[in-house]
Amino acid sequence: MGMQTIEMREALRQAMDEEMERDASVFLMGEEVAQYNGAYKVSKGMLDKWGPERIVDTPIAELGFAGLAIGAAMTGLRPIIEFMSWNFSFVGCDQIISNAAKMYYMSGSRFSVPIVFRGPNGAAAQVSSQHSHCVEAFYGNLPGLIVIAPSNAYDAKGLLKSAIRNNNPVLFLESELSYGEKMAIPTEEYLVPIGKAKVMQEGQHVTLVSHGRMIHFCQQAVHELAKKKIFVELIDLRTIKPLDINTILYSLKKTHRCVVVEEGHLFAGIAAEVSAQIMEHGFDELDGPVVRICQSETPMPYSMMLEKETLPNTQRIIAGIEQALK
Repeated sequence: MGMQTIEMREALRQAMDEEMERDASVFLMGEEVAQYNGAYKVSKGMLDKWGPERIVDTPIAELGFAGLAIGAAMTGLRPIIEFMSWNFSFVGCDQIISNAAKMYYMSGSRFSVPIVFRGPNGAAAQVSSQHSHCVEAFYGNLPGLIVIAPSNAYDAKGLLKSAIRNNNPVLFLESELSYGEKMAIPTEEYLVPIGKAKVMQEGQHVTLVSHGRMIHFCQQAVHELAKKKIFVELIDLRTIKPLDINTILYSLKKTHRCVVVEEGHLFAGIAAEVSAQIMEHGFDELDGPVVRICQSETPMPYSMMLEKETLPNTQRIIAGIEQALK
């Protein structure tokens, strides 16, 4: 199998490009995706290759083009909608919540909605409160939506291809700070299954669960703790909903302790859901309470120093693991 070392933005572009080649009903639409090559250059060169009917620039009107795309999905096309930030989806979320998530149910299965909404989620570098919100808990609360959050280029490509082929609305959460990260991935076509977590590192003392960009801080914590002979089993959820609780429970049978890390807030978050499901399905395996490490309960500060203090980091993760092992 051949390998190529590429940035995550290129992996995402390859996924869209390959699926557009495979299926003429797939198209990309969003702000600056065409003539500007994408706000983060994820769609670079795609307008020249596919033309303006399949790479469609929009006005700054998320409610309008989200609704347009949902209608297109209901009537035979497979849209990919890029939000310049998932924070901007809030002005278009009535279409996602009221129509994309519910149309298959409300129409008695007559209308499926095969659509992918994608773009950067969570914090970037000093973009302040209105550009830093994590949306996975917000949208994960809604039946009818699939929520995916890859942490690396390999998973990003394979999961995006699976998302485009799925007949349900998929929310695909990326990270602006991860677009430039490089990784070796296969040159041959591959898919990554939706709804399956990945054990990134096997260990025996504690199970560490996370997703998205936080995986990188978790990997640093795993490396540092290994020097102290503390061996952490790291699980990347990859898919938020449906949640692969079985992989976590299988790990708990070895470690009997768990720490959950997420970039979002503590209250009613993904870590809270993981903790609740562990309690419901794996309580007898626990030798201590699940520890949650999340963003501080405040809107994101603009200050660089305060931003770093607000978000989970390697030191906080190490402290959480040491707390779980007491």
